[in-house]
Amino acid sequence: MKIMIGQPKLEQALVQLEEELRSHPEVDILLYPEGYLNQNVEEACRLAARYETMIISGHRRLDERPKDRTIIINKAGEIVLEKAKYTPAALIVEQGWTISTLLCDEIVLQGFRNEHIGHVHIIMHSIGVGMFSEEQYVEWLEKARQIAMTEQSIIMGTSHADGSYRDCDTSIPIAYCIAPNGEVLLQSRNDTRTRIIDLELIGIEDGGKAATGTSVNISVRHMGKSV
Repeated sequence: MKIMIGQPKLEQALVQLEEELRSHPEVDILLYPEGYLNQNVEEACRLAARYETMIISGHRRLDERPKDRTIIINKAGEIVLEKAKYTPAALIVEQGWTISTLLCDEIVLQGFRNEHIGHVHIIMHSIGVGMFSEEQYVEWLEKARQIAMTEQSIIMGTSHADGSYRDCDTSIPIAYCIAPNGEVLLQSRNDTRTRIIDLELIGIEDGGKAATGTSVNISVRHMGKSV
């Protein structure tokens, strides 16, 4: 399983998303920030199908509250998970991996609400804008590390390369990947290069479904220049 962690700039269209899909056909999943898709969900579905790559990101329903939604689009261009912010966790299964999501400040306001879905292998954390202080950066990374150890899951996250929270003059782009034992494998601040996370399951149950506690090999590749 190859997962691309992108840190795009805020934009009205999906130019950066399509360019990354075109440039990395080997990737199985593209993880993008909260809100990146805006109102372009149908176009994102077409791109997922065209490039046969799962897209995990966020979009907004402006006429609803909460307006922010996490979304997973599969390789066929179908929406297989859509979850409103501040609701319990949900999951999908891809290539034997169970995958769930966190959306931006859910990580500090409610944590990972695993109330009924059982063990997950990967938690994808789509963040909106960058961190507004060094203290927030440290706090969120530690929250993610605690969740990884509690859930015995890989957790990875990414924010936009630009933007700021409520006109704060500080915005620290963030991307990270943490192993189930709490080891921080990627800890990125102010470095908006795309990363590819290579995951390999060691030991799979009959039928191809990964077992709880299955060992995982994880490696991180840094791609190209900062946005």
